[in-house]
Amino acid sequence: MKLKTHGKNTSEIEVSNISIHGFWLYVNHKEHFLPFDQYPWFKDAKINEILNVQLLHQTHLYWPQLDIDLDINTLEDADRHPLVYK
Repeated sequence: MKLKTHGKNTSEIEVSNISIHGFWLYVNHKEHFLPFDQYPWFKDAKINEILNVQLLHQTHLYWPQLDIDLDINTLEDADRHPLVYK
């Protein structure tokens, strides 16, 4: 039996692991580590709040329960896109 249409891609974004130091985010076939010392908004978040992440427009990450927005470019090139103004 063959499907006529392909199903929805369910692996576009995934939180693959959470530790006391941060969490790993798999998005667009790349894995990124978000340490809590650089992303303190997630440090006191509940696990289900971190896991509930959406990928919007292929580059916009959104955690609706935490009201956090990140652009993937900030994860891939943190030096060019600092999170804190110096």
